[in-house]
Amino acid sequence: MATATTTAPQLERSEQAGQVRLRAVGPWTVRSAGGLEPEIDAAVASITGATQLDLSGIEQIDTAGAWLITRLERGLRAKHADITVEGASSNTQRLLDALDPAEREIPPSPVQIGVAQELIESIGRAIYLSWKDLRSGLTILGGVTRGFVKAIRHPARFRVTSIVAHVDRMGLRAVPIIALMSLLIGAIIAQQGAFQLRAFGASIFVVDLVGILVLREIGVLLTAIMIAGRSGSAITAEIGAMKMREEVDALSVIGLDPVEVLILPRILGLIIALPMLAFIADIMALVGAGLVSWVYIGLPPEAFIDRLRDAVALNTLFVGLIKAPFMALIIGIVAASEGLNTRGSAASLGQQTTAAVVKAIFMVIVVDGLFAMYFAAVNY
Repeated sequence: MATATTTAPQLERSEQAGQVRLRAVGPWTVRSAGGLEPEIDAAVASITGATQLDLSGIEQIDTAGAWLITRLERGLRAKHADITVEGASSNTQRLLDALDPAEREIPPSPVQIGVAQELIESIGRAIYLSWKDLRSGLTILGGVTRGFVKAIRHPARFRVTSIVAHVDRMGLRAVPIIALMSLLIGAIIAQQGAFQLRAFGASIFVVDLVGILVLREIGVLLTAIMIAGRSGSAITAEIGAMKMREEVDALSVIGLDPVEVLILPRILGLIIALPMLAFIADIMALVGAGLVSWVYIGLPPEAFIDRLRDAVALNTLFVGLIKAPFMALIIGIVAASEGLNTRGSAASLGQQTTAAVVKAIFMVIVVDGLFAMYFAAVNY
């Protein structure tokens, strides 16, 4: 019995009168695609002039083979080579025609722009995105305010259990890290201050330095930055995951306001927790400064406390605590806004979480600077 033989799939190459001739032979199917790809890549890399592609030797072809031929055409045309195709059977031509016409076209070259134009475009894009962020934040602020007013009129609308749970997660469980961080920061400020003031014989003034700096600025600022990274990212991840699973849309479908149900309890929890954490941070920073002053410059705790009473007043503490609720509100709005902007992919969730942390920290620092200028202007 005679056995039918099949030609091995390959891309034969020959040259005639300065023109390259490529002849596809054998079965061009999904089974032979792996062996044909290196030949196609080699042909595209080495051919630059006029090329004639002969498809009459193809015995079998499927969509994988048609895609390989299209890939060869696109590669040669991208190098501005003049290519002609001939000898295609009706089946081969039908498969080539069935492919997306865009696959057979040469992709346009990317537009080349100068560095100055690219810089201007990036600035404009950043301004436009900032305006979108501002509108999104104001929308959430309006929804939170409306929900809070409704809850004031009807106290049963307050989700007390949810608020307490968020205070526990964002406040109570953050106490150890906030206390440790503040203790170390206070100790570092005291050590560096004492080291620099010692040259002037004014080491005692390190108490004034630490007291004013920690109570007015550093305590609440570092606490807000830590909460933005710890709790702000959690809020964005939670709301973003709900958005991806369409749970936010489900709340709207059943007649509940997602801002009132999801965002308001989290923001209220932040507003309650952040001032308490800032107060703990202030106390721990002063404790760290007192210990370093005792060890480093020999200032006993009793003298440290007496000097601290003379250096700071009650309003010095209030300056820092007044900032805390506003910083908490900003962290919550930014985190919720980025969470609601999440699209249906894990990559989008990661990007929005990162953006929420960066934007929240930036806005916290800006607000701290505005408050510093305001309190300096009113001499408070």
